[in-house]
Amino acid sequence: MLTLPDIFLQRTKNILGNELDDFINALNGKTPVSLRKNPCKFTETAGNENVKWCNSGVYLPQRTVFTLDPDFHAGAYYIQEASSMFLEQAVKQYFQNKNKIIALDLCAAPGGKSTHLLSLLPENSLLVANDAIRSRVKILRENILKWGNSNVAITGNDSKHFSALTNFFDFILVDAPCSGEGMFRKDNSAVKEWSIDNVKLCAERQRRILANVWNSLKPGGLLVYCTCTYNIEENEENIKWMIDSFDAKSLHVKTQPEWKITENLVPGIFSYRFYPHKTKGEGFCLSLIHKNGNGAHFSEKKENHNRRNIPKNLDFVRTYLIDSEKYNFIIDNYVVKAIPGILSNEMNTISKRLNCLSSGVTVGTVKGNDFVPSHELALSVDLNRAEFPEINFDKYSALKFLHRDNIRFNCKITGYNLVCYNNNAIGWVKNIGTRTNNLYPQEWRILMDV
Repeated sequence: MLTLPDIFLQRTKNILGNELDDFINALNGKTPVSLRKNPCKFTETAGNENVKWCNSGVYLPQRTVFTLDPDFHAGAYYIQEASSMFLEQAVKQYFQNKNKIIALDLCAAPGGKSTHLLSLLPENSLLVANDAIRSRVKILRENILKWGNSNVAITGNDSKHFSALTNFFDFILVDAPCSGEGMFRKDNSAVKEWSIDNVKLCAERQRRILANVWNSLKPGGLLVYCTCTYNIEENEENIKWMIDSFDAKSLHVKTQPEWKITENLVPGIFSYRFYPHKTKGEGFCLSLIHKNGNGAHFSEKKENHNRRNIPKNLDFVRTYLIDSEKYNFIIDNYVVKAIPGILSNEMNTISKRLNCLSSGVTVGTVKGNDFVPSHELALSVDLNRAEFPEINFDKYSALKFLHRDNIRFNCKITGYNLVCYNNNAIGWVKNIGTRTNNLYPQEWRILMDV
C-alpha cells in the first residue's frame, strides 16, 4: 500500500475532487505493461489489447523478461508506457501533409519518444535525439541504433547550446525532467523524493529549458511539452508562462471520449492529462504549442566538414544499403558512413554546432585490407540483406550469440555472415575457416544467464 504525502493528496484532491479515492486505489493496483512495435521490423509479440491512441501500441497480459527475447535486441519493439504514446496524435494531426520535418527531441533518453517519432515523421525528415546527461546518451544511442533508421543524429548537449541554431527546427519535443508524480505506482522512490520544494524547483528548471530552446524553433513551428506529473505548476502554469512570455498559442489535439483523457483544466490552455483511474497507463500530461510570427529560417554557408567521399576501392559498400543512391558515402578516420543526401546539409550543421555522437548509418571500418561491417549496419532497416549470407538461429542459439558465448556457428561461406532470428538481423559473425568469431558488441551483450 503506497503511503502518499498528505500535502500531495490535498493538492490532488483540489484537481480531482471526489475522484481522489479512485485515483488512490488505481495507484495501489497493477501497473499495465505495454510496448510499441517497430513498423519496419517483424515481431510475433502480441498483446491482448491495442493502445487506442497509438496504432503500433499494445498492452501485454503480464510483464515478461524482455532481455531474453532476441526480437527485443533486434529493435522489433520498444517497451513504452502507454500514456506517453499519445504523442502520436499531436504529430499525425499536424504533420500529416508535410514532406520534410526537422525535429528535435531535447530530453530524449532513454529513447521511447525518439523511436516513436522516427516511425511517425515524414520520410524525408531529420530527428535530432539529444540528452544532456552523458550516461543517459549511451542508452539513448543503443535504443535508436536498434530501431534502425538512418535519418537521425544523436547529440549530447545542454539545452542552452541550441541557441546556436536559431530558427532551425520545425518541431521540438520537450519531455521535461519533472517531479515524477505520474511514476508513483511503478517507482516507490519517486514518492520518497517528492516535496513541494522539488515541484517548484522542477517548474523553474523546465522554464529555463523551454527558454533556452525556444529561439531554435522556426516561426510557425510546433513544440510539444510533456511531463509525467500531475500538478498544475509543472504543466498548465508553464504553458501559460510560455504564451505570456513568447509569441505563442496553445493548440487543440482531437481525442475520443472512450480514451477518457482529462482535458483543459485551466481556461485557455489545451492540456491532455492521463490519470491511472481513468486511462490505462501511468500519469502523463501533454500540451502542443504553436510559435507565431514570420521570420527568416536558419541559414548557413556551406562549408567543407573535413570528410571525404569514399575512394573507388570502397565502392562495393554502396551495395550494402537498399536505394544506395539516396546516400552520400563518406569516410572519416577509416570509418565509412552513409548520410541521407536530402539531409546532408542539416546533418553537417548539427555535426559542426553540437556534440554529435552519431548520424546517418555507420557502414563499417577499414582495417588493413579488410572491411568490417558495423553492428549498426546489421540493425539498419535499409540493410541490403541480399549482399550477405545469413544464418538463421533458433531462440536458444540467438540468446547464446547475444550472450557472446563461444559456440560453433554453422557458416557455409567464409567471411561475414549476418545472424538472424525471427527474420530480424541481430548481428554479425566472421567465418575464418578454422573458427567463427562472434562480433556482437561487448558492451551490449546479455549479462544474465541464458
